Amino acid sequence: MGIHIHHGKGGIITDQWFQRLKKIFISLKIRYKFLISFSTIFFLFMLLCCLVVYFFLKKNIEENIESELNNTTQMIHSMVKTSATVSIKNYLRAVAEKNKEIIANIYRQTLENTLSTSQAKKKAAKILLSQTIGTSGYIYCVDSTGTVLTHPRTALLGANVAHHAFVTRQMTSPRGYLEYDWKNPGETNSRPKALYMVYFEPWDWIISVTAYRTEFNKLINVDDFQKSILSLKFGETGYSFVIDNLGNAIIHPKLQDINILNTKELSNECFEYMKEKKKGKLIYYWKNLDESVARQKLVIFNYIPEYQWFVASSCYLKEFYRPLETLRNCIFGIFFAFLMLMLPIIFKICASITTPLYELMERFESVRGGDFSVRMVTESTDEIGQLTSYFNRSMEQLETYHDNLQNQIKERRMAQEAQKESQQRYFLLMEAAPDPIITYNKEGDVLYINPVFTKVFGWPLEECIGLRMDHFVPEDNWSETQMMINEIIAGRAINNIETRRYAKDGQTVYVSISGAPTRDRNGDLSGSIIIHRDITKSKQLEKQLLHAGDRERQKIGQDLHDDLCPHLIGVAGLATVVKNDLAQQSHGSAALAEKIVMLMEDAISKTQTMARGLCPVHLVAHGLQNALEQIVNTFKYTPGIKIGFKTSETVICEDNNVATHLYHIAREAVNNAVKHSGGNCIEISLFKKNGFVHLWIEDNGKWIKTTGPTKGIGLQIMAYRAKIIDGGFEIKTTPGGSKIKVCIKYKYSV
Repeated sequence: MGIHIHHGKGGIITDQWFQRLKKIFISLKIRYKFLISFSTIFFLFMLLCCLVVYFFLKKNIEENIESELNNTTQMIHSMVKTSATVSIKNYLRAVAEKNKEIIANIYRQTLENTLSTSQAKKKAAKILLSQTIGTSGYIYCVDSTGTVLTHPRTALLGANVAHHAFVTRQMTSPRGYLEYDWKNPGETNSRPKALYMVYFEPWDWIISVTAYRTEFNKLINVDDFQKSILSLKFGETGYSFVIDNLGNAIIHPKLQDINILNTKELSNECFEYMKEKKKGKLIYYWKNLDESVARQKLVIFNYIPEYQWFVASSCYLKEFYRPLETLRNCIFGIFFAFLMLMLPIIFKICASITTPLYELMERFESVRGGDFSVRMVTESTDEIGQLTSYFNRSMEQLETYHDNLQNQIKERRMAQEAQKESQQRYFLLMEAAPDPIITYNKEGDVLYINPVFTKVFGWPLEECIGLRMDHFVPEDNWSETQMMINEIIAGRAINNIETRRYAKDGQTVYVSISGAPTRDRNGDLSGSIIIHRDITKSKQLEKQLLHAGDRERQKIGQDLHDDLCPHLIGVAGLATVVKNDLAQQSHGSAALAEKIVMLMEDAISKTQTMARGLCPVHLVAHGLQNALEQIVNTFKYTPGIKIGFKTSETVICEDNNVATHLYHIAREAVNNAVKHSGGNCIEISLFKKNGFVHLWIEDNGKWIKTTGPTKGIGLQIMAYRAKIIDGGFEIKTTPGGSKIKVCIKYKYSV
């Protein structure tokens, strides 16, 4: 069970009342603020003192009450337990002695020959077995050897039970009181028992009267200790009582022999708590039958498990807390008397403060009207006098500041007018600029775009203002875009960086980006201004020129391969025939003819190499993969270099121009790695992944410098070729080597 706090309308209303009281207090005059503040502080101080004293006394009272009740409950617990034990022992002894007398009378009949010994023993056993002690107690007899002579369970008759410890004690000392644990046949647990035994010597019978200790409550004579318990009093009406675990009042001054659970004053929860804890304290409300109002009650209780009784001592708390009520009333009386005494003193002190303040307020009213020549006169040297002095000095400074301010206002107006004219010229320049311009704040949100931006990219100003323009950056151009952002954040300008952007209709626009950071009046970075020059047409013309050059180069290579090479091969064949004829004739020109043949073969080889360089993919009939393998074959015999090629059989490049550029990139990268990296392992990879065809060239040589004045022309050419085929180009360098990556979309491959 928990406590649930609901913060709802009530909390809002409380907060509104607090704010309203706060406003009322702020609007009060100083004298009333002094009065309320002093009274509140004094009241809180007195309340704190009262609470300290109150709780200190309350704690001492409670400790004394609990100590007294604890001691009394413990005394009652011991008294009841002792009295009950004595009462039970007397009861068992009386039963045992009475039965011994009965057996003695029967024994005398045997002496008078009225009964035989066997008849007498049977008669005596019958009398013993006919008696019940409590609910399930009984009488049995054993002899001095531990043999059972009489017992309610016939199965035990004649059995020797001397192995039981309590029987051994009976055999040793056959008279007196004895407690032990016993488990009857068929029972799972032992239960505590007690017996009283007497010895009938003529028959060697140990007569034992036994009962279970849990049933002792039925054998106890409550009158032995009832008067002692009822005589105990706590306060005016507190008392002690005894109840059993069913709620029956064993000893109670008001509810004797009544089940307290049948009264509505005590809840079942309280009684269940007592049954669960067995020992402790409990506070609850109780109303006796002869009372009209329930009062809070403290009970210290303990449990006697042998009899399943609760013994308790109780008192009504209000009877012990009466001195605290008297103390509280005295403290409140002192508070109000002191408050009434302090009222005139507080008002007098307040008047000495507020009167000069009212005069000061009048002077401020004059100042508000624009008169800075007002001054105050006072003869006191206290805080009010100091305040007057400060006021006079402030007025002198204000008068000076007022004159200076008027001059500054004139200058500021002139500066604002000049700034306004400058801003107008700035916006006119932006509006008339031939290139798209966009300005950002330092968070990257759009502040302004000019009309040319809308014309080129299609987005109007109202759709962009206050938003980011990340959506018009192609995914594969984000790396260079992030580089430009980092440059701007670092406070550096960017110039003529070629990249791509998306228009609103999804078309790709090639742009050359320049930009610079903007700063506020304190010189801190406030944003950026970026110019996107549209170079789409230039790029298209550049591609067309490059493609035309490639076509011409391929045509020349094809002509060399298909026309010049066969022609040279024919000439070489004729030269070979001439060489052979001259050799058969032993002509002196045979050696010269042989040299001509060697030169022709060399010319054929160079022509084929030139044709393959001009048109590599076309000459290699099976496309890009075989061209890359040709690169591997070209360099695999280079000393100290291990070169390999990995590819996916599904990578087919259908665009000959794209394949040609990829071939040249791979050849240039391998050539650079062989000549400059100093490594001994190069690997070319061609594969498809995530919608792109990837070409990687890796080596394990030294780093490649990709920035600065040492950046090689070869790297620039490779990057340029990748850009021409709309591919991504990236160089990664680590101490373990370098990796050149090129990726293009599937539109060039299947």
